[in-house]
Amino acid sequence: MNQDAIGVFDSGMGGLTAVKVLNEIMPNENIIYFGDTARIPYGTRSRQTIQRYTKEDIAFLRRHPVKMIIAACGTVSSMLGADSPVDDMPFTGVVYPAARAACQATQNGRIGIIGTPATVSSGSYETAIHNIDPSKDVTAMACPLFVHLVEYGYTDRNNPITRLAAEEYLAPIRSAEVDTLILGCTHYPIIADTIADIMGDGVQLISASEEAAKYAKQCLEEQDLLTDSTQHGHNVYYVSDSVSMFRENARHFLMDAVNGQVFSSRI
Repeated sequence: MNQDAIGVFDSGMGGLTAVKVLNEIMPNENIIYFGDTARIPYGTRSRQTIQRYTKEDIAFLRRHPVKMIIAACGTVSSMLGADSPVDDMPFTGVVYPAARAACQATQNGRIGIIGTPATVSSGSYETAIHNIDPSKDVTAMACPLFVHLVEYGYTDRNNPITRLAAEEYLAPIRSAEVDTLILGCTHYPIIADTIADIMGDGVQLISASEEAAKYAKQCLEEQDLLTDSTQHGHNVYYVSDSVSMFRENARHFLMDAVNGQVFSSRI
C-alpha cells in the first residue's frame, strides 16, 4: 500500500476529465494535478516543443510525493508513443488504454479517431490499435477547433457553433462507417453529447481520459500501490496561469465546482 498521490498533468484543463473519473473509481486516493494553462494548447506546437514541455511537467509533479504519473493529454501521449519517460513508478498516457478499449468494443472492426492535429499526424492511435489487432480499419480526423470551443465554454449540446464544427469534422468518420469512435483528446468528452448526436446511436464513444483512469487503477492494483486509507482523498491543483480563470472554466470538466485547493505555480 502507498499513501502518496496520483500525479496528473495536461496542457490545460482537459485532464480534469481524467481526474473526475479517478475520483469516482478511487475515491480514497489523493491527486495532484498540474495544468499548464499558460502554454495551452500543445496540439499545435512542434514535436520538440511538446517534448520539452512534457519533461518540465513531469519534473514539476516529481517535486511532490507521487506514486504514479498520468499524462492526461492526447497530444503528449501521442508524442511519447510506447515510451515511458519515468522508470521508477507506474506511468501511462491515454493512447494505449483507449486503443485497447476500442479494439474490445468494435463489432465491425472499423474504428474512428478524433484528436488534435499533433495527435492525428503522429499516427499514435493507429499504431497502438494495429499492435493490438492488425485487422482493424482506422480512420482519423484532426479537430483543432474543439479544444478552443471547450475552453471558452461552447459546450452546450445544441450550441450552433460547436455543432457546425462537429458536423464538418465528423463527416469523414461517418462516411467510413465506424462503429467505435475514440475521443483522443481529453477535452472532447465535454462535448460528447454533441458528437454522439452527429455520429448516431450505432457508434460507441471511447473516452481516452476515462480509459486512462481505469488503466491507472489496474496498474496500482497490480503493483499493490493503492492506498489503504478509509478517508476520502483530496485533490490539489496547480496551474501555470490564472487561478480564478481555472476555477471558473474547470466547472465544465468536473461538472461541479473545483473540489480542492488551487495554486498558481511556475514550472
